[in-house]
Amino acid sequence: MDFIELGKTGEKIPELGMGTWKIGAEPEKSLEALETGISLGMKFIDTAEMYGTEEIVGKAIKGNEIFVATKVSPHHFRHDDVIKACEASLERLDVKQIDLYQLHWPNKSVPVTETMRAMEELVKSGKVRHIGVSNFSIEELRDAQLCMKSSRIVSNQIEYSILDRDPENGMLEFCRKEGVTVIAYSPLAQGALYKRKNAKILGLLESIGKRHKKTPTQVALNFLLSSGVAAIPKASSKEHVTENAGAVGWRLTEAERSEVSSFLGGTGKGLQHGS
Repeated sequence: MDFIELGKTGEKIPELGMGTWKIGAEPEKSLEALETGISLGMKFIDTAEMYGTEEIVGKAIKGNEIFVATKVSPHHFRHDDVIKACEASLERLDVKQIDLYQLHWPNKSVPVTETMRAMEELVKSGKVRHIGVSNFSIEELRDAQLCMKSSRIVSNQIEYSILDRDPENGMLEFCRKEGVTVIAYSPLAQGALYKRKNAKILGLLESIGKRHKKTPTQVALNFLLSSGVAAIPKASSKEHVTENAGAVGWRLTEAERSEVSSFLGGTGKGLQHGS
């Protein structure tokens, strides 16, 4: 497994982890997928109180050294609610400390100063190691950091795939400059890559993949990892997790990255994403 620095902490985390949104309908299958990923070195698992998957994650990480990330929901951004939400997540995960605690979405109805004060208190109390955000714009990220006195925001988890390349329009550059790690969720565009309307880009990925003996999925993930971000594709089954794991340990050439970028038309929105 290859690693990436978390913010400016000096700590390294796996560049490829596992997401848990919309898993859990088949608990045994989901648990098997997570355990498979852990065995393959994907020891970075992301969840959220909103997902309802923290308990499954807790079972999967039992007895393992895993970097665990979870999120507090926007309706819990009041000071006391942040503290209570964190304590509830700790209990569901069955851990004493959360490695990365993230604000799930911005909430303009609650002063960000109040929310960040609670997040810093969680770090000081030892319940949280690092603070992150999710789905924050550059301005929102900057404002949240300005409210903090003793900690730094180490990550911003955002949607990023070869079919949705909006982060390339400023966010990636800003985060690199500020020492904030970008964590890409839905890095495979929720399966949209394999829809008929995206057959041409899929064909290109297949062609490139043959040169490396890799699948289009692995090429698509490697394209993101080559940008210096971490990615957390959903852990839906042990087969999918095993395929995802094949995205690390190698790199597309600069010529191949340019080939994909040129096909997609530069930065910004790629091809058609979604239904």
